[in-house]
Amino acid sequence: MVGPTKHRCIRRQSIWVWNGCAWCSSGCNGKQPRVPVITIAGTNGKGSVSAYCVAILRAAGFKVGSFTSPHLRDYRERIQLHDRWVHAAELTEAFEKIEVARGSVGLTFFEFNALAALLIFDAAALDAWVLEIGMGGRLDAVNVVDGDVAVITSIGLDHQEYLGDTLEDIAREKAGIFRPGKTAVIGGREPSLVLEEVARGMNSPLKRLAIEYNYILDGAGLALSRHPLGLAAPAGACALGAIQFTNAATAIAALEEIAPRLNIPAAAIARGLAEVRLPGRFQLIAPAEGAPRWVLDVAHNPDAALGLARNLNANPVAGKTLAVCGILMDKDAAGIAAIMDGCIDAWWCASIDGARGRSGEALANVIRDEVAVPVCAADSVASACQAALSAAGPQDRIVVFGSFHTVGPAIDWLESQGLLPPTVRPEYTPR
Repeated sequence: MVGPTKHRCIRRQSIWVWNGCAWCSSGCNGKQPRVPVITIAGTNGKGSVSAYCVAILRAAGFKVGSFTSPHLRDYRERIQLHDRWVHAAELTEAFEKIEVARGSVGLTFFEFNALAALLIFDAAALDAWVLEIGMGGRLDAVNVVDGDVAVITSIGLDHQEYLGDTLEDIAREKAGIFRPGKTAVIGGREPSLVLEEVARGMNSPLKRLAIEYNYILDGAGLALSRHPLGLAAPAGACALGAIQFTNAATAIAALEEIAPRLNIPAAAIARGLAEVRLPGRFQLIAPAEGAPRWVLDVAHNPDAALGLARNLNANPVAGKTLAVCGILMDKDAAGIAAIMDGCIDAWWCASIDGARGRSGEALANVIRDEVAVPVCAADSVASACQAALSAAGPQDRIVVFGSFHTVGPAIDWLESQGLLPPTVRPEYTPR
């Protein structure tokens, strides 16, 4: 079991603020949402499953609040209502309420994030909430809400300093989002006896990929089998990358659990899958004529890097594959590089600022020990992107990966160079 000192940032004894009222998350009968809630945890895939749930619910005509993290470019990406960013004034008001109610209790950045989302969602006229766990599950701030269905997308080695050194330890922490009698949806193909043990101990029905639900790919596209909401959707409906079919099927398995309260027709599922947008998840940017293409992916641990490598190998280009890579200091850069070796013909390692940041030169020194191709260092993501673009030919592609802190600045740079259309997301204004 992970020691309590390692959970300074996700304490059970924090005072939570909800609708202007303070209550304790350890044993009190706090207020809970009146609408269905989907809670999503996992090492990789949380953001994608969240996006599929939101897109399908919106296609069915429902108003949805979603809380995700981290953000790529703008903090307001984390809290969205009806597919709009939270309004800055409403966010400020929520923070002010939290500040008054917390008294002498210290809250972390993420706890402020989560509390603000809960306050804002509670005040809005929503039909459903989709809540993404920040880290782990059992002691995460989001876990103050009792989900109607809990989803765990995958179990991998990440955040070991908080969650434990083994997959079993990490699985037990993530299983903390399960609730007695509420369905636990498991999205990973590798069985986890710990997840099953915890779920059965709470009398939580299990829905496991390839057991209680599944999908197949055929000439017609994505076919969801053993789904009450099952349908066939065009293969292009899911974002490019095989893992996205798994994420889509997992999202639908979760939506089935709230279908008795919210009618979700098959047409809404097909439309949601077709309309969903997943920035930074094997995001392809079509080049202008005579220019290299770009791939943006937030893969930041070995499991995610393995998925990225598979996608790159499944979608080869005529030319070379160049990498712009930035990886935080607390991530397994050597493990990521070893997996990506063979997919990349040259590397540009970018510096990432902040307390967890790593310089481009420090990253380059790690990468050089794992690969036998040229590795260069850059003092920023922008300069790394510029250098890679200068070296690229029209048949090449440039893959930007390693962190949200890498992909976000890369999108800023691509927009500034006219290589990516500006993205404008309106703010949600309460009526």
